[in-house]
Amino acid sequence: MSAPASVTPVSCTLAGVLFFLGLGSSWYLAGSADFGPRQAFQVLAGLALGVVLQRSRFCFQCHLRDLLAPADGRRDSTGTVALLVALALGLLGTSIVLGAWIVDPSRGHLPPIAHIGPVGWHLLVGGATFGLGMALSGSCISAHLYRLGEGALVTLPALFGVVLGFGLGFASWNWFYVSGIVVAPVWWLPALTGGYGLAVLIQLGVLAALAWWLLGWRRAPEAAPSSDGRTAVLTAVFVRRWPAWVGGAAVAVIGTVTLLRGDALGVTAGIGALARQLSDVAGLLPVRLEGLDGFRGCRSATGEGLLSTNLFFVSALVLGSASAALTAGQFAWRVPPWREAVLALIGGILLGFGAMISLGCTIGVLFSGIAASAVSGWVFAVAMLVGLWLGLLLRYGRGQWKDPLRAPGIES
Repeated sequence: MSAPASVTPVSCTLAGVLFFLGLGSSWYLAGSADFGPRQAFQVLAGLALGVVLQRSRFCFQCHLRDLLAPADGRRDSTGTVALLVALALGLLGTSIVLGAWIVDPSRGHLPPIAHIGPVGWHLLVGGATFGLGMALSGSCISAHLYRLGEGALVTLPALFGVVLGFGLGFASWNWFYVSGIVVAPVWWLPALTGGYGLAVLIQLGVLAALAWWLLGWRRAPEAAPSSDGRTAVLTAVFVRRWPAWVGGAAVAVIGTVTLLRGDALGVTAGIGALARQLSDVAGLLPVRLEGLDGFRGCRSATGEGLLSTNLFFVSALVLGSASAALTAGQFAWRVPPWREAVLALIGGILLGFGAMISLGCTIGVLFSGIAASAVSGWVFAVAMLVGLWLGLLLRYGRGQWKDPLRAPGIES
């Protein structure tokens, strides 16, 4: 059930108010005694990412579902190729930044702010659980956040489930840590290959090969309606969906600039901090979380409190998405059927638990991890794909799975 959406002077005015509220918040934080330039920049980065995600519909689950289980039975690899574009550009940008910080990666030093995590069986469990949660809830965590900005109320039970899932992850963290994480190796490809050049070439080769293979399922883009020059430009920027590759490239740029400012791109640290404090208040948090605060990813920084830097980023992301949706006439309150809400809650719990055990999500451990040449990013990606495939099969049945994954025109 949804309310009609359209572009009106009121919606455009409200969009401007929300966007300038974000800019004003950044200006205030920059001069605040309690915060500073770091939090101010995170608000700007969150606003930008929210706009990009909403305008390009950049969503891991949606793009992969278009390829694996399309609703109309016609596979489309356009979005998945855009994901590969984001990874390739992010890899190049991040490698340049890290190369300036750690000139010789073979000496054993790891970048302190990059998403480079331990590789073990826990990552397979966490990635597969996260992928299953994506399929059941309908999105990954970052997409739920930008859809909240569009008025999709199904995101509320999903995000509530994410917090619950993090709580379960905190409660079971010590078992996972002692059983495997503590001895899991932390592999960084530039250190393994003796430098950035070979590591980047290998990964770009893998991404290029995947893109070349997937281009056989790419659909031609829909033709834009004719209009005069100025109107066409405004419509293309503010109303029509951006090409998927533009969204992928923009995400890579935002990720690289964010890294330059001292933070790896991710959306789970703030949610993790919230879940950690709620678990503590409820008496469910273990007295000691073994080794957790020594990792990057979804770990919560104990010194920041509830108003963590990442929470500013996430809040600004929702604000940016809402502003973009209102400008495009795509904001509408949508109340989900109760079955969809229940699936969103269950899927959200799996998302939160998987992100906690994996030390990140599709934006953090997958995108930022692969961009940083972390083996953990690749392992998480494979496990997540398996979980997503099983989840789509569970949710939608075998009706959309009769044909093998092959390019159009190829005989069985």
